[in-house]
Amino acid sequence: MISRSWPRALLCLAFPLAAWAGPDDERVRVVVESPAPGVTLEGLVHQARVTGSASAAGEKPEHFDVVLAIDVSHSTNAASGLDVDGDGVLGVNPHHELLPPGAYARNVLSTDPGDTVLNAQIQAARALLGALDPDRVRVGVVTFAGEVNPTTGMRKRVDQEDAFLAVPLTADFELVGKALGAILARGSRGATNYAAGIRIAVRELAGLSGAQSQPRAGVRRVVLFLSDGSPTLPVGKGDVVDPGDQEAAIRAASLAHQASISINTYALGAQALRYPKVLTEMSRVTLGTYTPVQKPGQIITLLQGITFSNVEDVVFTNLTTGDFSTDVRLSPDGGFTGYVPVAEGRNRVRVSALASDGSRGSAEFDLVFAKARLPDRDRMAELERIRRQNKELELQRLEMNIDAFRSEQRKLLELEAEGRGR
Repeated sequence: MISRSWPRALLCLAFPLAAWAGPDDERVRVVVESPAPGVTLEGLVHQARVTGSASAAGEKPEHFDVVLAIDVSHSTNAASGLDVDGDGVLGVNPHHELLPPGAYARNVLSTDPGDTVLNAQIQAARALLGALDPDRVRVGVVTFAGEVNPTTGMRKRVDQEDAFLAVPLTADFELVGKALGAILARGSRGATNYAAGIRIAVRELAGLSGAQSQPRAGVRRVVLFLSDGSPTLPVGKGDVVDPGDQEAAIRAASLAHQASISINTYALGAQALRYPKVLTEMSRVTLGTYTPVQKPGQIITLLQGITFSNVEDVVFTNLTTGDFSTDVRLSPDGGFTGYVPVAEGRNRVRVSALASDGSRGSAEFDLVFAKARLPDRDRMAELERIRRQNKELELQRLEMNIDAFRSEQRKLLELEAEGRGR
């Protein structure tokens, strides 16, 4: 995650364990939480661990209420394209393979039940929880689908609920994890009602009538909306995308915007590179982001690399030695953990943060490093995990950029061919 071509920006300084945010016109605030002032760090390897948080718009470290909206419609039974459960067997859609007739039932869409789109969403949510700070973030979970009559294809009941609150907003991430396990155990079924999922998410985040979550003032409210298809309800048949289904979803997104809620949408699967109208419009209307994920299994890594704090990157510089480090894990809420190369004795370190709008901020501090007699295996293991995650993020982003470019070139070729045929 190396930032390039940063534009001219306004700087702000923050010292270790301080709460000084600088003048009002400064755009990015960086707070270093550790190492604490006056502490001597020891290690066999010349790497110092640094933790803290960065906030865009010059604010104090922000607090967030986040609702995960998970698609549990029948199509999420399909293979995700990756070995999600890590058993060494890649699940595929048997109906797309050369297999004997009747080898798999018609409703089986993945030869490995652990590699489905639904399981990819659940594991992505679990991984996200591990990247968040419960002191700053509350998480809730909503599922959406829609029961249909197998004979008519219409909704079973006019007044049926097509979305459900799995767990209200909470800082108890263990409770959220249990709710995710229950969702996976229930499995996938039904059609897809975007509007129903959005409405419940808005109800909980805004503390509207019927909400089970306690509203909080002064927090940023975000919906992370995951889907592998297009809305097919509440209008018409459950296997047909009607204009009314799309309009209902976009109207619900407009209500979210009125409640100061952003919706970050994730298109999982084949539709990703087509930039589906509804998901892109939902994010545009609410000032959120749209992310295409062509291989649904990649959502596990990508969801850990998102930002809803408007902080895109953090790097460390040792001003004493001139060393530069991107071995930093940036959490979605703006928290960071990483390692900076150090020399024995006193080191002057700068932590720099890049915001989504191109502005940046920094904090500088001194640390003293002394060589230890024994290796710190835990520290090096964490450093390796950070490097591995950053490499996976970069590889997946590169792959998506390549796929998007190739798709664009194919469409351009088709248009040129059509032009020549006229």
